[in-house]
This record gives sequence, structure tokens and C-alpha cells, in this order.
Amino acid sequence: MIDSVRTLVEIESPSDNPDACRRCMETASELSQSWLGSPGAIHEYNGQPLHIWGSRTPQVLILGHLDTVWPIGTLQRIPWSCDGEVMRGPGVFDMKVGVVQAWAALHLAGLGPDDGVSILLTSDEEIGSRASQAVIREMATGAKAVLVMEPSIDGALKTARKGTSWYDIRIRGRAAHAGLEPEKGINALIEAAALVTEFATYGDAELGTTVTPTTARAGVTSNTVPDEAVLGIDVRAWTASEQQRVDDLVRAWRPSHPEATVEIFGGGINRSAMEPSVSAMLFTLADSVSAGLGFGTLESRAVGGASDGNITAALGIPTLDGLGAVGDGAHADHEWASVSAMGQRAHIMSSLIHELLGS
Repeated sequence: MIDSVRTLVEIESPSDNPDACRRCMETASELSQSWLGSPGAIHEYNGQPLHIWGSRTPQVLILGHLDTVWPIGTLQRIPWSCDGEVMRGPGVFDMKVGVVQAWAALHLAGLGPDDGVSILLTSDEEIGSRASQAVIREMATGAKAVLVMEPSIDGALKTARKGTSWYDIRIRGRAAHAGLEPEKGINALIEAAALVTEFATYGDAELGTTVTPTTARAGVTSNTVPDEAVLGIDVRAWTASEQQRVDDLVRAWRPSHPEATVEIFGGGINRSAMEPSVSAMLFTLADSVSAGLGFGTLESRAVGGASDGNITAALGIPTLDGLGAVGDGAHADHEWASVSAMGQRAHIMSSLIHELLGS
């Protein structure tokens, strides 16, 4: 397993580089052949490659991604290493170890591509899965269960995730000389400041809803009334109803100046919340399997970050997340994954899949 992880880690695959991701997919095909006796197939959707092993109508769908947040060249600064229990390298924890664990689980189970289980590996998960969402939905529809190979800091499975929304907003005003005739301008930056202040009130701390302005750009020179401001807004919520509430408020906002305009030119509700009821049955089954194998009981956790599991959970399909690597440091220089946990997780996955196929 370690050799396979190293092979994947040493092929850098940032989400915004489809060619690099395709090279990683090609290697995944070779490793699938080695682990499972079948290479699967590489497809392209909306400019992003993805890898499918098994049929497009599985009983059990395993979800993973091979893209990372790390740019090409990161390996020179953070090289692959394995020191006893700890593996390091860009993308090792999030989530190339999880991909190898999926192959190992199916190998242990003795399952082939026609036995009801499929693995879908995407290359745009880290940037919102906009290219691959349709394929994820297609393959998940009709499945008994979706198992997501995202990592876990302390081994706890992820049974709830916040939904995510994002908005790219453009405010247009009118430029004017800031010293000679500022009154003839319409200051887009002032309108943007009002928007940020207003949007800050849309969150709800008691419900866990956050509305966070994350990026801003306005003006071109210090002596010109800015005629345009562009803002980025991040929204997180535990329920679909909260996401919709905020979405309605965002879309209803208007500038105070009657001649200023506002446009949402990108974004919206990206991934709906993954609510606990969708994962409850699968977590109970996985916990029983783990105890039966002698690995002890499992813990569950609700987390603020979203994954492709949110997409399948929104369809009402039983979805269990966090089955991948155990370690820490997602998206950080200290990223690492546990060697010993790989084997345990693979055995749990293998037995869990057998239970699901037999149910």
C-alpha cells in the first residue's frame, strides 16, 4: 500500500491543471489494474478528467478524488517521505491514501468490476466539483450506499457536513475625479462596504450558519471614485433550509444609490448540507463491523467542510464519509497520514461492502 501511495503522491495533481490530473488518472488506471485486475476507464467532463472503475450503475459507489490544493513544484519543498508510522507529501492525507485504501478494500473482498461496486475518482473536488457533479449524481442514483474516502483527523467518521454556497458579486457605479467632482461619481466601494456590513448580519451563530466575505477588489487609482467593486462571499450551514434562507437574502440585496447596480455573476448553492439522518444507518453498520473485526467502536463527527458526499446525501442516498486516511494537516505543510491505519480502514471497508452487497 505504501508504494502505491508514494506513486500517487509523486504525481502532482492540482485541481486547476487538468493535464497534471490526467497524468495522475493514467497512473490510477495502472494501479487499478495491479490491485484489482482491471484498469477502469478515464473520461473527461467539462474539461476535467475522471476515472471510473466498475459499472455506471453500482449498488455501492465509492467516491474519491485525485486532485489536490498543492501547485506543481510543491514536491521540491515537501517531498514524499515515510518514517515508520508517518507518511508525508502533498495530498497524502487529502486524499491519495484514501484512494489506495479503496483499492485494497476491494482486493481483500475479492470483488471485480461486475460485482456491484464502483469507484469514481474525480479531479475537481477541491474546487467545488462543478465539472463532475452530474456524473456523481448519475452514478449514485439507484445505489444502496455511497462511501466517501475523505480523510479523518482522529479516525472519526463524518456523519454530517455543512452545506456550502459561494457568491461572486459585482457592484457597478460611476467613475469621477475624487478631487474635482466626486459628487458626479457613484462610489461602488461604498456600496460594497454596505453589502459586507449587511451580509454579516445574515449568519446565525446558534444555528451554526456563517456568512463570510472572503475576497474584495475595487478601484484603480487613489484619486478616482471607483466605478466597480467585486466581492466573494462564503456561506456554510447545517441545513438546506438555512442555505436557502441566506440565498434568498443575498439575491434580494440592492445598493442604496438608485443608479448603482448589483450582479451575482458566479456561484450559488454549491453543495447542500449532509444531514445526520442520511448517514445514521451506515455508521451503525460500520461501527458494528469495526467492533467485530477487533478494531473497537468508531466515533462520528459533524464537520464544517463539504465534500462530494454532500452531493449524494442531497439525493437521499445513504452516505458515509471520512472512511479514508487517518492523520492530520489537510491543505497544510504538516500534512501526514498514518501507515497502520491504512490496513485497518481497508479491512473495515471490505467487510462493510460485503454487508451492503448482501443486504
